[in-house]
Amino acid sequence: MSGGAAAVRKGLGHHAVHLLLLVAFGALLFYVTRAVPEVNGGLWMITAIGFLLLAGTLLSELLMPLGLPSLTGYLVAGVVAGPYVLNLVDVQTVKSMSPINTLALALIALAGGAELDLNALRKGVRSLAWATLIQSLPGLLLVSVSFVAVRPMLPLVLRELPWGAFLGVSLLWGALAITRSPSATLGVLAQTRAHGPLTTFTLGFVMSSDIVVVVLVAVILGVVKPLVDPAASFSLESLKTLGHDLFGSVALGTTLGLFIAAYLRIVNRQMLVVLLVLGFGVSTVLDYLQFDALLTFMVAGFIVRNLSNQGQKFLQHIESTGTVVYVVFFAIAGAGLDVPLIRVMWPVALIMAAARGLITYAGARVSGWLAKDSPMLKRWSWSGMISQAGLVLGLAAMVAREFPGIGPPFASLAIAAVAINQLVGPILFKVALDRAGETSRVEQPSFSSIRPPAMPG
Repeated sequence: MSGGAAAVRKGLGHHAVHLLLLVAFGALLFYVTRAVPEVNGGLWMITAIGFLLLAGTLLSELLMPLGLPSLTGYLVAGVVAGPYVLNLVDVQTVKSMSPINTLALALIALAGGAELDLNALRKGVRSLAWATLIQSLPGLLLVSVSFVAVRPMLPLVLRELPWGAFLGVSLLWGALAITRSPSATLGVLAQTRAHGPLTTFTLGFVMSSDIVVVVLVAVILGVVKPLVDPAASFSLESLKTLGHDLFGSVALGTTLGLFIAAYLRIVNRQMLVVLLVLGFGVSTVLDYLQFDALLTFMVAGFIVRNLSNQGQKFLQHIESTGTVVYVVFFAIAGAGLDVPLIRVMWPVALIMAAARGLITYAGARVSGWLAKDSPMLKRWSWSGMISQAGLVLGLAAMVAREFPGIGPPFASLAIAAVAINQLVGPILFKVALDRAGETSRVEQPSFSSIRPPAMPG
C-alpha cells in the first residue's frame, strides 16, 4: 500500500510540475505578446512553434490520466493559444506555419499506407466493402435528409433557396458529411500503438473512403449545379478531370513507393533528408500537377509495405521523424479553429454533427450484420469514422467557389461541424481501442523523453 501511495504521490507531483511549466511559459508568452504586439518574422514563428510543441505535449500528459488521446491535448493547446482565445499565436503566424502541415500530411499518408497489410485487407474485404457501401450511399442520403430537417435553423441565404436548389445543397452537405480524417486516425494509432481487427478495419476504411468521397462529390457537383444555378448545364467534364488526377496520383505513388523501397534496401542512409524532400519537394510537384497528395503518398507507403520487405524499417524512420511534427501539426489545427464562428453556428452545427454520428453508428451496425463481423467489430467499427479534417474543408472551399451565392454560409457551417467532430472523434476512437483490447501496454514516452530525431549519419 505504501509503495502504491508513493507512486500516486510521484505521479501527482510529476503532473503538478508539468502544469506549473505550462502556466509559466504561457504567462511569459502572454506578457511578450502584449508588451511587444508588433513582434513578427521568422524568429517569432520559431518561438510560436516551440511553444505549441511544449504546450501540446504538456497538456496531452495532463489529460492522459483521463484516458484521453494525446491528439486531444494538442488540439486543445492550439485552440487556447490560438488567435481566438489567448492570441499567443496570431492568425498570420498560423498561416505561415503551412509548410509544417505539408510535411505532416505527407508523413501521415506515408505511414498510413505503410500500415495497410494486403493480407489483412483481403481477410477483411467483405467488411470493408459493406461498410463503404452503407456509409457512402444510405449514409449520404440520410445526412442530406437531416440537413433538410434543420432548414428553419440555417442562415437566411440557405433558407430562402427554392426547394430544388435546396435539395441540391442538401446532397452536397451529405457528400461532405461522409468524409473521414486519416490524420486524426493515425494520430491516435501513433500514440496507442494499437494492433488488431479494429485497427486494421479502421485504417482500411478511412484510407479508402477519401477516394470514394472525391468521386461522389464530383458526380454530385455535376448533378447539383443546374439545380442551384439555372444558367449552368449538366457536364461530365469534371469526371474526366477527376479520372486523370486519380490515375496520375496512383501511378506516381506506385513509382515513388518502388523508389523508396529500392533506396531503403540499397542505401538506407540520410532518411531524414529523404523524408524532408518527400514532404516538401514532392508535395510541391504534386500541387503543380494537381494530383492528390494524400492518395499519392498513401499508395507509396502501401507499395513499400506490400511489394518489399522494407515496410517495418520505413515505419520506424517515419516515427522517428514525425514525433515532433505531429504535435505541432495538430496544435496548429487547433489554433486554426475559428472559435467565434463556432460560437455563432454551434446549435445547428451540433445538431448536424450529432445526426451524422447517429447515422454513422447505425450504418456501422447494419454493415457489420451484413458482413457477419465479429461482435467486437460490430460494436466499435463506427468509432474511427467520426473524426473529420482537411478533406472536408477543401471540399467546402470548392463548393464556395462553385456557388458564390451560398458558398460562405455553407462553408462556415461545415467548418463549425468539422471542429466538433475533430474534437470528439479521437476521444471516441481511443475509448473503442481500449475497450477492444488493442492498445499497447507499453508506456508512451513522456515529455522529457521526446527529442528531435537524430541527425543522419
